[in-house]
Amino acid sequence: MAVELDKLQYNFSMSSQKKDKLWTMRHTAEHLLHQAVKELFPDVQLAMGPATGEGFYFDFDPDIKGKEVKITPEDFPKIEKRMKELKKLNLPVTREEVTVKKAREMFKGNPYKQEWIDEAEKRGDKVTIYWTGKDRDKNSMVDLCAGPHVTSTGEVGEFKLLSMAGAYWRGDENNKMLTRIYATAFFTKEELDKYLWQLEEAKKRDHRKIGREMELFTIREEVGPGLALWLPKGNIIREELEAWAKETEKKWGYKSVATPHITKANLYYTSGHLPYYKNDMFPPMVLPDEAKEEYYLKPMNCPHHHMIYSDRPKSYRDLPLRIAEFGYCYRYEASGELFGLMRVRGFEQNDAHIYCTREQAVEEFVDVMKLHEYYYKALGITDYYLELALRDPENKDKYHGNETMWKEAEELMRKAVSKVDIPMVEEEGSAAFYGPKIDFVVKSSIGREFATSTNQIDLFMGDRFKLKYTDDKGIEQTPVIIHRAPLGSHERFIGFLIEHFAGAFPVWLHPVQVIVIPISQKQQKYAQRIEKELIDLIPELRVELDSSDETLGNKIRKAQGQKVPYMLIVGDKEIKNESVSLRLREGKDGGVMNLVEFVRIIKNVIGKKELQLGF
Repeated sequence: MAVELDKLQYNFSMSSQKKDKLWTMRHTAEHLLHQAVKELFPDVQLAMGPATGEGFYFDFDPDIKGKEVKITPEDFPKIEKRMKELKKLNLPVTREEVTVKKAREMFKGNPYKQEWIDEAEKRGDKVTIYWTGKDRDKNSMVDLCAGPHVTSTGEVGEFKLLSMAGAYWRGDENNKMLTRIYATAFFTKEELDKYLWQLEEAKKRDHRKIGREMELFTIREEVGPGLALWLPKGNIIREELEAWAKETEKKWGYKSVATPHITKANLYYTSGHLPYYKNDMFPPMVLPDEAKEEYYLKPMNCPHHHMIYSDRPKSYRDLPLRIAEFGYCYRYEASGELFGLMRVRGFEQNDAHIYCTREQAVEEFVDVMKLHEYYYKALGITDYYLELALRDPENKDKYHGNETMWKEAEELMRKAVSKVDIPMVEEEGSAAFYGPKIDFVVKSSIGREFATSTNQIDLFMGDRFKLKYTDDKGIEQTPVIIHRAPLGSHERFIGFLIEHFAGAFPVWLHPVQVIVIPISQKQQKYAQRIEKELIDLIPELRVELDSSDETLGNKIRKAQGQKVPYMLIVGDKEIKNESVSLRLREGKDGGVMNLVEFVRIIKNVIGKKELQLGF
């Protein structure tokens, strides 16, 4: 199975300068890959391949004019061997600008390179090539490339080929299927080894695998790709998280609302999402009995919440107004980008919008970050940072709003961040089309990174929707809008938690908290009595009884496979002593105790949302 590196983040914490150097080095490693493959398999056609946040890959066309070349993972050792030889030769990597005419001649017969040249010519860009090797000798190779690269192949660090997969040219399923080789590279062997360990751990913790084994969710072709179906056990996790969030938000001053799944197209023209965001939205539904009115499935909750705000006149005394919703949204993600719960087309989001004055904006945003920290601490998430997404300074035309608005929004967010002790990095070009934003990036227990929530101080949409409040002087003002979603979507956040806990959720969150296991059928009635007494003592407790005719060892292994926190084993001795034998999911023997004592401890564990089992 291919490792889907382009859909996941495995970045180590490092400065942006070091990340740039790593990307440049990986770009050169990618050139070693395609040079080695071309030398070993001369009949393949080189397509394209970039460096990525996780490594690099290259796409090859193995079938030119019906002459198919077979490349398999069994070929990786010889490809790596040749790459290492090229690295050891310390070949210079040099840049050269060429005319479009010369580029066409150099890459004659390669339709993929010709397509890139066509686009460069249309844009009026310079055509650049990079040579690996000097004097165009037998070890040299040239490729169409924008760069940058390290100065020689000897500067490439430690690398490893990882997997193969099919990939449509430029991600378009209407194009030809190519062969993609995934790889990675790091500066040191220690970094590479850590990354490879993470990959192996990630396979064991794959939320799709654990979700299937623990019967949490399924995705069925009959329903549609990217549309998750929550099974009973998975839905328990959803409902527990949602109940916790709603209870917390009420304490933090939020008011709960609900909005429909669809809306008229004009709402998204007002927000600016149409036509800007149209490719990420499901196609419109046209209603002929309403003068061919178009309706869209909502890709976000914001415009609906703005309608709620504007339903009644507001004064400064009404602000800040915090409205929250677990709202269902739909986005038409490309089929090749879908990935379990991590990238879906339908999701339920822990969304809220805060409408406030400019004077309130910084403190409200600080509280948003503190709310994130509250949730993370409760879930044992200790490693996280902020990513400030800014405009692309070279392409400001694609963003809405004026320069003053953008600078003020950025300044307000920076001021808020300065009041909390959370590290922040900056990322140019990732801003929303109407303002800068801050993502919370959390690391799982194996160090893998996930962007879980997006937060903004928005100075654009208030004007766009003509939202107003009257200040203390009776003058109409436009509110600042803060967007926040600390728990992100159920889908992505639960996917993260599955990996973080490897399915061994805290007791309060686990679908099955206690399983009663009779040693044999002889203890069945006593086991049923224990099950009933547990529910009588803690009505909300999630208890199961394993009444199967399997061996005790099989029952225990099955319960451990389901990561059930507590196993209560009952035999003749337990019946005689009116007790239970406790076994914890990690295999620890909790000893013999009476049921009241057991209930006292787990009631405390669940009530306080403890991360440990309490024994």
